[in-house]
Amino acid sequence: MIENGPLLERLLEGEFICAVTDEHSFHKLQNEQLVEDLNHFLRPLNRRVAKSEDGAVYFLAYCDLNQQARQQLSQQFNTTVQSLLPMLEWMQLVQEAMGRDGALSAGDTIKLQDFESKVVDNQSLIQRLGQLSSDKLFKSTSDKSDMQIKQVFKRIKELGYLYQPHKDRLFYIVTGKVEQLIELVRFIKDEENVPIDEHTPEPVSYTHLRAHETVLD
Repeated sequence: MIENGPLLERLLEGEFICAVTDEHSFHKLQNEQLVEDLNHFLRPLNRRVAKSEDGAVYFLAYCDLNQQARQQLSQQFNTTVQSLLPMLEWMQLVQEAMGRDGALSAGDTIKLQDFESKVVDNQSLIQRLGQLSSDKLFKSTSDKSDMQIKQVFKRIKELGYLYQPHKDRLFYIVTGKVEQLIELVRFIKDEENVPIDEHTPEPVSYTHLRAHETVLD
């Protein structure tokens, strides 16, 4: 178990492990015996190794939904939902700007220069970018498209949805965490109306997601 200590620490810190961010650890987690060993260690902590429906990303989940687990999950869910709509708008913006037929998925690549060149040639995309970048999730104060794009991508990278293999190159790879975000969207669609907590002005429902429905295709 000592050799898997660093992996355990990362999972306990809330990291998402996918083939993009850590190919070696991702393949290790596909070993059922290793996952069983990790779960044996994690059980006293009420945690277990889980994965997205398509197996694109691994993370920790709770074994039993006791009161403490429910409170922590509620906080995590609320935080994720608050970033949900701006993230979906970003995904759709990239999809339209780059002329993609389908939604972004783990392993897709985005060259910042290519994205920027597509956006600045389209007034509608420029306006949408301006609105998106000023969202409290991204907090851009610039009125220049290139700076807005850099700030948006910087924040999305910090949130774990993008991976930058080389710090000196503005080239990004979509991580498996995006798959979990899309699963959350589908869950909200299925539930129709999901209350978050008393601090949320209104519940998130399918109505809020209709403008971003192509992200689910």
